[in-house]
Amino acid sequence: MMAASASEAVAFTLSAGQCHDAPQGRLLMETVGKQKHLTPLIMDRAYEDDFTRYIAQMLKFEPVVPPKSNRINSWEYDHQLYKLRNEVERLFRLIQGFRRVFCRFDKLDIMYAAFIQLALIYLSIK
Repeated sequence: MMAASASEAVAFTLSAGQCHDAPQGRLLMETVGKQKHLTPLIMDRAYEDDFTRYIAQMLKFEPVVPPKSNRINSWEYDHQLYKLRNEVERLFRLIQGFRRVFCRFDKLDIMYAAFIQLALIYLSIK
């Protein structure tokens, strides 16, 4: 999920439970498209690989993600801006406040995604 704030999502996609998040994150970045000016993109450490950071930079996002501790070539990042990463976690918590999302009653992915969209719409106008 790409979020603009703790209550507003930009885009989301569903993936299989056993899949890594990075390919879906790259897909979301490409879906949102190239930015007009450099935009900070606060990411989880799961997205700190070189390929994901390269795609983010090509789309004029500034990746704000700490390097893993075992990385040979580390980089600097904005520590204060990275503290805002919890906003996406708060958005997940708000969405999971809906029992239908939390318990995953829907059998089909399309129905589950549709209800997540409905929940996001409700949260944005609330």
